[in-house]
Amino acid sequence: MSESNESRADSLLQLNGVSIFYDRIQAAWDVTFSVREGSVTALLGSNGAGKSAIMKAITGILPVGKGTIMFEGLDMESISPHRRVELGISLVPEGRKVFPELSVQENLELGAYCSRARRTLKATLKEILEIFPVLAERRRQMAGSLSGGEQQMLAIGRGLMARPRLLMLDEPSLGLAPVMVQRVFEVIERIRAQGVTILLVEQNVRHTLRVAEMAYILETGRVTLQGSGEELLNNPHVKKAYLGL
Repeated sequence: MSESNESRADSLLQLNGVSIFYDRIQAAWDVTFSVREGSVTALLGSNGAGKSAIMKAITGILPVGKGTIMFEGLDMESISPHRRVELGISLVPEGRKVFPELSVQENLELGAYCSRARRTLKATLKEILEIFPVLAERRRQMAGSLSGGEQQMLAIGRGLMARPRLLMLDEPSLGLAPVMVQRVFEVIERIRAQGVTILLVEQNVRHTLRVAEMAYILETGRVTLQGSGEELLNNPHVKKAYLGL
């Protein structure tokens, strides 16, 4: 299964033959994929497959050893991580990484640190609290007192405070109870419906393929399968290796 020329033409993000090295170890090999504007695109695979390394390369935290990363047609090679945020790339990292001794509202406001987000901080904060009513109820509460699921909502909300064109979510359902996993994916669909493009890294294959327009399976740093969410849900290899069917 391969992407059409049309899907590449309307891509917000495009990786072409990207290889990534991390502490002298090659984490990704000749990775090529695109993220269509307004879609949910997923990177799936087990631990060590190279998913998080790709996310870090897109943000500029890790250098690209070979290949190109294009965002809105702009080559990212010489673009600093800070400038990438200004261009509209926002990462919600694995493990939530909230500031426990700051309030919920203070955590959210820290997400609006780029100049274009600061200009609309109050309006954006109101929008985020409407998306996450539990955060509105706890806006004065210390972030460290929230449950794991509530902290994940806070982390996603903080990422949205940057008013991103591309929101990257790294393992948002990791370690959450099933009811909170379901809530996370409901939030992902709501965010997508509001026009935000999402690149989703996950190990929860079943939930992810139900929301993803396109998905890529990574194994030992290489893309081994790609297709629509529906196609991969029905793929024999995916069923056996990832869904236990």
